Amino acid sequence: MTDRPVRPALSRRLVQTPIVAVLRADDASRYDAVIDVLVEHGITSIELTLTTPDTLEQLPRLVERLGADADLGVGTVTSVEQADAAIGGGAHYLVTPVTLSEVVAVGVAAGRPVFPGALSPTEVFAAWTAGATAVKIFPAQTVGPGYGSHLRGPFPDLAFIPSGGVGEADVQPWLRAGAAAVSVGGPLIGDALAGGSLTALGERAERFRALAAEARAETRTESVAAR
Repeated sequence: MTDRPVRPALSRRLVQTPIVAVLRADDASRYDAVIDVLVEHGITSIELTLTTPDTLEQLPRLVERLGADADLGVGTVTSVEQADAAIGGGAHYLVTPVTLSEVVAVGVAAGRPVFPGALSPTEVFAAWTAGATAVKIFPAQTVGPGYGSHLRGPFPDLAFIPSGGVGEADVQPWLRAGAAAVSVGGPLIGDALAGGSLTALGERAERFRALAAEARAETRTESVAAR
């Protein structure tokens, strides 16, 4: 019998506030102010995407400046080389758009949480058994929160994070369906990375955080009542 990989655990910060903020910008120099506002308003898991130029170059500086207050992950990882570079730069976790077992293995070997993208039950199972900390259900908008509940039937221990088209109205339904967290981009970040209002970003962050906290409190109450 083949031994299963030791699955890196979800971070304390993500368990406490189950929102991953996804940042895509025209340049990594725009990250700082937006991350500062998100952290100030309680959203402390930040995914920095490799589609943003200079993300890996800026990563060590960002981790040094912000790593004591936030989990900074690297997303859109599609190769072992990118995964190695992200971990070498101090990334707290890895996110991929697809399931690549060799990339998952890099995260597992380094003890870093890894969230590989998957959609079909076959892909979800492959990602989970490879050692994913949680499987990123992507694109989540195509299936909706009910899909998470259905996955829990054959995979009762599955941890999953919906990503792609998750808006403000979707936060609570997904968390109630059993999601470990929700991954949110545009509906949370808006135009803040393009020079938009940081005050408005803070207001959105407060709303998202409050919605997640309410849903998490509900699920905990239900869990206690079921015992």
